[in-house]
Amino acid sequence: MADFKAALAADAAAVSDFLDARIGCDLHPPLADAMRYGVVGGKALRGFYVMETARLHGIGRALPVAAAIECVHAYSLIHDDLPAMDDDDMRRGRATVHKVWDDATAILAGDALQALAFELIGEADFPGDVRAALMMSLARQAGVAGMVGGQAADIAAETAAVPFTLDEIIAMQGGKTGALLTWSCMAGAMMAQADVAPLKTYGDAVGLAFQIADDVLDVTGDAAAVGKAVGKDEAAGKATFVSLLGLDGAKGRAVELVDQACDALSVYGDKGAVLKDAARFVVNRSH
Repeated sequence: MADFKAALAADAAAVSDFLDARIGCDLHPPLADAMRYGVVGGKALRGFYVMETARLHGIGRALPVAAAIECVHAYSLIHDDLPAMDDDDMRRGRATVHKVWDDATAILAGDALQALAFELIGEADFPGDVRAALMMSLARQAGVAGMVGGQAADIAAETAAVPFTLDEIIAMQGGKTGALLTWSCMAGAMMAQADVAPLKTYGDAVGLAFQIADDVLDVTGDAAAVGKAVGKDEAAGKATFVSLLGLDGAKGRAVELVDQACDALSVYGDKGAVLKDAARFVVNRSH
């Protein structure tokens, strides 16, 4: 676990420094400040997965791609926090972007981060067909067939006459949370033009386990430690993994998924050890 935590911290710092320098433009300073504010301060777990799966395949120039996925993730959070969507005042232990600035600036900062993500991949030091594959797959995973579609389903669930079933929750979270995590896990294999199947299996399992852990933290977590409001799903009467499986059942399901994720890494032998620790971290984290 020490190797994983060191890699996570190092990759987060590298991504943060890279984006701090890249966003440091003089065209619209308030917008650049909001972009920078929104993209730093998190775990950068998706960026880590890009970097680690690249290392797994002997790729050492993955930083722009790792920064790209963190831009897409940050844009999704900035927009999700807006009053028209999840209406959150806190994110990552501090005020959300629209609270520090305003709704319009938050929308534009998210838009700009999304555009920057594809610019970064377009500039990355890979053959054109690799860059095209990365951009096309990210667009698919971030769009209506992935993250955005999952967010739309999540909003619909709030006013649904009948609470979502377990299968519907799994499908929704597979888009909302899982799509970008799975892409991050496959990115290294895509950069190396290698088989993505083992890392897709790993990413799908980790993505679902991550969301189950989020549902558990919404019930058991402390807002100061989690860095955002807790108890919102229960207050809204939304169906979650905890409400459908019970607290112990949800925790048990997350552990099963981690085991599945680790089994998928068997093809990499000892080289997959850090990724196995990353999967265990997903279900044991406090934020």
